[in-house]
Amino acid sequence: MGFWTAWRFLTVFPAPGGRGLSESGMGRSIAYFPLVGLILGAILVGLDQLLGLFLPPLLVSALLVVSLILLTGALHLDGLMDTCDGFAVRSSAVERLKVMADSRVGGFGVVGACCLILLKVISLITIPVGLRAVALLLMPALSRWSAAYAITAFPSAKKEGLGQMFKARTSWLNIGMATVIAAALAATFLGYIGAALVVVVWLITFLLARILSLRLGGLTGDTYGAIIELSEVTNLILIIVIGKLGGTSWLDLYL
Repeated sequence: MGFWTAWRFLTVFPAPGGRGLSESGMGRSIAYFPLVGLILGAILVGLDQLLGLFLPPLLVSALLVVSLILLTGALHLDGLMDTCDGFAVRSSAVERLKVMADSRVGGFGVVGACCLILLKVISLITIPVGLRAVALLLMPALSRWSAAYAITAFPSAKKEGLGQMFKARTSWLNIGMATVIAAALAATFLGYIGAALVVVVWLITFLLARILSLRLGGLTGDTYGAIIELSEVTNLILIIVIGKLGGTSWLDLYL
């Protein structure tokens, strides 16, 4: 139940039990966020291998970024744009939340989305070939773990909404399971460097969520999406750093 709730929430793919989200499975679904991310990453790796047979690397990287947006229904990117629009407001947290709730996208949201997509494409091009598959796998997995942590550890800015529904039903046991899964995935592909990667991602997620929470009086569904998007870029950049420091992965031997 928990896995399929996470699957419905984080992807556009259907799942057993209908299209709606199960309230009873929302809390447990947090534990499976990294696994759903890993599956999304596996799809990206497959597309990368296929498209790389007949398309140049820059175009392949752009198509992978677009593919991830489509696979998630642009839900997280929409959250990032709303969050950027909210941050442009210099008045109270109430006014910022009001702007974020508006279905219309403002100039700051468009600029934020464009900058983010540009960073993702350039990062994918820059990643060493030997770490490209690992980056495509861990980027969606660890970023969704970041959101799971933020949902559990920080207060909600609203008393209603989808984000609040997840917040009200999760527990530290669920985020503990998600953390074990995320750390195991990173260590499997990168060894002890993977464990260090998870720690750095956690630290950046904590700082980002803290800033958002102070600015808005808590977190919302939009900010969870923004955290996922920004964490994806963070993971890609950190893996570039790992490559510059000489880090490798056994996965390079097979892909």
